[in-house]
Amino acid sequence: MMMYRLIKRISYMVAFTAVISTAGCSDDIFPEITSLETDRLFSPVDIDVRVVNQTGVRLGWKQVGNAQSYTIEFFENGNEDFSGTPVRTVADVTYDQVPYTVPGFSGETDYSVRIKAVGAEVSDSKWISATFSTDAEQIFQAVSPEEIEATEVTLRWAAGEIASEIIFAPGDVTHAVTAEEIAAGAATITGLTAETEYVARLVSAGKTRGTVTFTTLIDLGGAIAVYPEDDLTTLLELANDGDVFALLPGDYHTQDIAITKNIAIKGARPADKPVLIGSVFRLDNGAGLELVDLVLDGTGSKDKNQAIIYAAGTFDPLVINGSEIKNYSKGVLYVSNAALIESVSIRNTIYSEIEGDGGDFIDFRNGLARTFEFVNNTVYNSAINRDLFRMDAGGSTNFPGIKSIITIQNNTFNNVSSGSNSRRILYIRLADHDISFTKNIVANLQGRYTNQSSTNIVQLSKNNYFNAPNVIADETGTDYTTLDPGFANPDAGNFTVSNEELKFQGIGDPRWIQ
Repeated sequence: MMMYRLIKRISYMVAFTAVISTAGCSDDIFPEITSLETDRLFSPVDIDVRVVNQTGVRLGWKQVGNAQSYTIEFFENGNEDFSGTPVRTVADVTYDQVPYTVPGFSGETDYSVRIKAVGAEVSDSKWISATFSTDAEQIFQAVSPEEIEATEVTLRWAAGEIASEIIFAPGDVTHAVTAEEIAAGAATITGLTAETEYVARLVSAGKTRGTVTFTTLIDLGGAIAVYPEDDLTTLLELANDGDVFALLPGDYHTQDIAITKNIAIKGARPADKPVLIGSVFRLDNGAGLELVDLVLDGTGSKDKNQAIIYAAGTFDPLVINGSEIKNYSKGVLYVSNAALIESVSIRNTIYSEIEGDGGDFIDFRNGLARTFEFVNNTVYNSAINRDLFRMDAGGSTNFPGIKSIITIQNNTFNNVSSGSNSRRILYIRLADHDISFTKNIVANLQGRYTNQSSTNIVQLSKNNYFNAPNVIADETGTDYTTLDPGFANPDAGNFTVSNEELKFQGIGDPRWIQ
């Protein structure tokens, strides 16, 4: 045992002496490694693949050290099988060109793509790969309003582009494209149904070459035609249940209008909307109201009122679609009485210059709607010192047991409830409700989401907040962005988005992100 301990101590001393000796001989220290020399380049990483403009692809990746350029190959399959010949090869791409966009692939097709780094005096990297699927082509031109009628439409595309048929939905109507129509790049289709939103799909060899949406006009034979010189107020107040009024283009000067039946008021030609100046709709007797393709201008309205006001009672649906509503002093929808509305649907409408003098933008004090949808709208320069969506507890007091489902989706809000951090986008205190607030752009305001514990937001996602610090402070999740939308001309009411990420994610009013 003593001999073992002695040998062990001697071993420690020898080892220690060796370490000291090595440390003292600086000439023998291995040089510090400051670079890594390899016989081939590293592969690109973090490849990002995005389909753009239906049939193009935008590629991004991280830079590779010592790479002089990159080579990209595309194969027409979606399973990363790179046997055979690529359908397209792009060489000599430099990193300052990344993200790199390659246009002109076939529509509705699966592809594989691979990328490698190329150096001067070192071997190429291994490939990195991904897959993508192109969208349908879009060679249809926008439908001219002058070429839409009640039962027919003329559709146009680039002359000479091949197509076999045009398929319409709803109705599954199919129009066989002729050689003459291909040469002209135009086809006129008859036999459609009036007041119907159609999706037309141009097809060749089973693949979509273009898609366009349009709505046929009102059949004036089935609606009551109204002209600017007519007494619109009297016509509406004497209406029968189910009447549809088709307003021809022009200005209509009205004041308070009593709505006591289920009626629809529609612009006869959406491209040239009729303008109702000073109109205030007062609903009573359980009425339902549909406002489509109109301009409501509150300038000079009696008592500087809201656009739509409800009496007490139980009411049929309210629908607002494809319209423009502006210049109302108090607000746009006022439910101060005990009114239960079956549903409220507000879509594809632009609101501006709604002052909120004595009322909030949407203002439910003692009533409620079973369902409330606010989708694909733009609201700007409105309710500066008021709340945007107000639904007080009085609605639940008057209608206990009714749950209100509130959907606010794909809207663009700019300079609303912006006067101070005491203003709220959501001032909702109903006893039983669910709120979904998704894919909206909220820009340029000092207001906040809410400061009410009773406000029940069940879905809050994919929103973008720009210059909205108090809204961001109230945000409870992480699924949001704070990007500058790059509005084209907000002072002139043009909110076209230039930010590619917001466009790619489909956030905001769709009219501005196409």
